[in-house]
Amino acid sequence: MNSKTVLDSEVTITELMIPSYANFGGKVHGGILLALMDKVAYVCASKYSGSYCVTVAVEGVEFLTPVEVGELVSLKASVNYVGKTTMIVGIRVEALHPQSGLVKHTNSCYFTMAAKDDNGLLKEVPELVLQNELQLRRFCEGKAIRRLSLQKREYLKGNLKDVNRQEQMAMTMGERVVVSLS
Repeated sequence: MNSKTVLDSEVTITELMIPSYANFGGKVHGGILLALMDKVAYVCASKYSGSYCVTVAVEGVEFLTPVEVGELVSLKASVNYVGKTTMIVGIRVEALHPQSGLVKHTNSCYFTMAAKDDNGLLKEVPELVLQNELQLRRFCEGKAIRRLSLQKREYLKGNLKDVNRQEQMAMTMGERVVVSLS
């Protein structure tokens, strides 16, 4: 089995935030940033696996601070964890104000990407070589993210599918909701 280092996967994409990216509040629209994150995750996973890759899941997207029109946004990505055919790509997003030089961390997130062969079938990815403590910590975080993501899907599929009306009503107790069913 071939292997690659985290460094083999590292990618940075930088883009100027232009007025057409603004939302109604004058800040860069979150959807623009998500599209850029998906782009850098694809490049990172494809570079690492040597394959076409698709997005399977997105975890932990939290917008910490707004991005302004005119700022340079850099998206730094690396493969943090590998399964048999999937990779978890960690992404850090930073915005640079070009006049002041101020850099702010706007968000971090994780994209699970799957490698595909030329026939569209899942393809095995290289083993990941961890070379320092940070890479080891990120790998363990990726493993935890994968486990929690699978648990969440199983819980939603299994536990909420057959919940009856009485149980659903009980779940609304103490919540900020008014149930008005006809």
